[in-house]
Amino acid sequence: MIGKWHWHLQQIMRRIWVRAVSYALLGVLTALVSVPLGPMIPQNIGATFGADAVDRVLGILATSMLAVTTFSLSIMVTTLSTVSNAATPRVARLLHEDKTSQIVLASFIGSFLYSIVGIITLQAGAYDDGGRLLLFLVTIAVIAMVVGALLRWISHLMEFGRMSDAINRVERAAIHALQSRSQSPSLGGCPYEGPPPDESLPVTSPLCGYVQHIDMERLAEFASARHCRIWLSVLPGSYCYPGRPLFSHSADELSEEDTQHLSFAFTIGKVRNYDQDPRFGVIVLSEIASRALSPSVNDPGTAIEVLGRIVSVLLEYDPEQQKEPKYPDLFVPPIKPIELLEDAFLPIARDGAGLIEVQIRLQKSLQALRIAAPDIYGKAALIISAKALDHAKIALAHPEEKALLDSLAQDISD
Repeated sequence: MIGKWHWHLQQIMRRIWVRAVSYALLGVLTALVSVPLGPMIPQNIGATFGADAVDRVLGILATSMLAVTTFSLSIMVTTLSTVSNAATPRVARLLHEDKTSQIVLASFIGSFLYSIVGIITLQAGAYDDGGRLLLFLVTIAVIAMVVGALLRWISHLMEFGRMSDAINRVERAAIHALQSRSQSPSLGGCPYEGPPPDESLPVTSPLCGYVQHIDMERLAEFASARHCRIWLSVLPGSYCYPGRPLFSHSADELSEEDTQHLSFAFTIGKVRNYDQDPRFGVIVLSEIASRALSPSVNDPGTAIEVLGRIVSVLLEYDPEQQKEPKYPDLFVPPIKPIELLEDAFLPIARDGAGLIEVQIRLQKSLQALRIAAPDIYGKAALIISAKALDHAKIALAHPEEKALLDSLAQDISD
């Protein structure tokens, strides 16, 4: 498990301004580097290029890049708004972190600043003949890069922000989180269920919000140094508030400094995060299906597609992969299969109760999970199947449809 600072660095590196600033600085540096390198170019070669020719090319580049950058940003903002309305606002965060969009926009910004700095430096007379030649050659390379970025951007826009793209991104994020949790079902600690021992002392949350990340290394180092044990009461995705226990420990009374040190291991934010929270990705997939089943959208086909994706995602979870715990002094409650199935299927069962095609696919999805992973989802699938059947029987009017669902539910229980 990665530490808190490493995790925060990962979050920062995903933001668009990081790449934009990097490419902007690169553009400025590229324009300025021609000044000291200019004298290295033979004068008879550099003299063939006038300042006016380079200045006109840079002016065209600056004007076009400003327009292209503004237009591209407007496209991205519109796409984020559209996908938030069509799917769920939780998907917009994944689109905002899209690497292709960030690299293309950063390339446009970097090219714009390169041309601006090049024009200013050229008008200031900082370039000699060799410097102007070098600036001209670099400008040609920048134009080639911009053309490549434009072609890449056009190709990317063919899929960017569509419903299929949104579903794919959430599916990948959920699979990544479940695969990571399968390797460490208890975040590297020892699994335990139930309340912590009565003699243990709780430490409560100082803030309201969702647990986004837990620095297990920090907790383990403290437990080893104090020769104590720590029982976690929350997982990434849990909602905390002042007074709710974050963990309990078997050490002596903690000082205020120790309490702050341990509480710092829990990153608490306003929203949930996909990285350490496998249930969140499953919930977002279910939200997409529920939005598709709303009367304003009325798209059961999307809900049926999402059910298939949910089965693929849930089958990535295999808590038996963990070997020896990395942190033997830490005890962590595992994710229960019934919780995953409740997050995935119950909202769809409720919102699609009156649609026989959705109910059939839901029952078949549960049957697939029970057959493919009986040790993990066998009992949980039976429980969710019965609850979904109850929703459907209330909403469906035709006896044949109810009988068909009864038959499918019976197949799951056999």
